[in-house]
Amino acid sequence: MCGRYAAYRSVDEVRRLFATGNPPPNFEPTWNMAPTRLAPVVRRHPGDGARHLDLLSWGLVPHWSKDPKAERKPINARSETAATLPLFRDALARRRCIVPIDAFYEWQAGEAGKVPFAVARADGMPMALAGLWEGWRGPDGTVLRSFTVLTTAACQALAHLHERMPVVLEPPDWALWLGEAEGPYGDLLRTSEASFRVWRVSTRVNNVRNDGPELLEEVAL
Repeated sequence: MCGRYAAYRSVDEVRRLFATGNPPPNFEPTWNMAPTRLAPVVRRHPGDGARHLDLLSWGLVPHWSKDPKAERKPINARSETAATLPLFRDALARRRCIVPIDAFYEWQAGEAGKVPFAVARADGMPMALAGLWEGWRGPDGTVLRSFTVLTTAACQALAHLHERMPVVLEPPDWALWLGEAEGPYGDLLRTSEASFRVWRVSTRVNNVRNDGPELLEEVAL
């Protein structure tokens, strides 16, 4: 789940909301973010420890990978098992990140096929998804930085769409999740208690080549 999302706020607004200090990356708003694309991610830089907003590829490539082209690149990771699976274990302990989004899409099975819905916070604020990131370096010095989104059991308001949902972090939890504060970060991997708005959208979102604010327009049930 969480295989497509919208991230349309300006880079300056995202930097302000998440208090990042590095030079802003060059990122265009999107209403149809798809796996393998570069997406804005908030992380604690391993060098200076500062909070950065960087562009990472969606689909995790572990640092020990021999050939990223041959590896599966998970876009989601189950929060319940991330601490025990070699693919995610080290990143969960050392390289946690936040994926700022404005809405995500989910598909519900219907008589005429799968029907897309959009999900956003009811308060209009962006969602801060709990993620993991990795840095891979090739023999020729090529560097690939990538991420995955952690999921948990869906809240009651979203369970009719899918049994899983992304882990949504609240602002007081950001420092702990990023490793800026000490504490039991595993406690943050829980079902969100926030209120969400859910509405049906056009099947145009099914095609990754379609992009624009019209993808979030509500259509009649």
